Amino acid sequence: MKHFALLLFCACFLVASCASCEKGNAAPETGNNPSDSTTPTGVNMRIIVGNSRFTATLYDHAAAAAFKALLPVTVNMIELNGNEKYVDLPAGLPAKASNPGTIQAGDLMLYGAKTLVLFYKTFSTSYSYTKLGKIDDPAGLVAAVGSGNATVTFSME
Repeated sequence: MKHFALLLFCACFLVASCASCEKGNAAPETGNNPSDSTTPTGVNMRIIVGNSRFTATLYDHAAAAAFKALLPVTVNMIELNGNEKYVDLPAGLPAKASNPGTIQAGDLMLYGAKTLVLFYKTFSTSYSYTKLGKIDDPAGLVAAVGSGNATVTFSME
């Protein structure tokens, strides 16, 4: 009986240890690498939603540079949760996700490697994103994107 209990304990320990090694449980990368900075590049991008125009500043890292290489692009962004619009890109970008804690209105981020997200309201989050850039002045963004899907054009200034 002692051997059975010891064997059962070892099996449970092994299963618990392996579960923590799954890819989905890996800690998000923190972005401490200087090349993954969320420092603005000074590179301005234009975002057009309907008749409204916004200027955004891209960050200085590989994902933002890869996004910039896709521009100009016009996409139909899908409404989600009353605070964001998203679209899946045709190819993945070099993501380096971390949890921002709070999403700010005007944040342009990447969820995973392929989902581009434009946030139009500020809220707390437990999700991880790669920050691509930020609309410099998001005043009027809520009205511009509306409550449904929105056609959005991203281009360089």
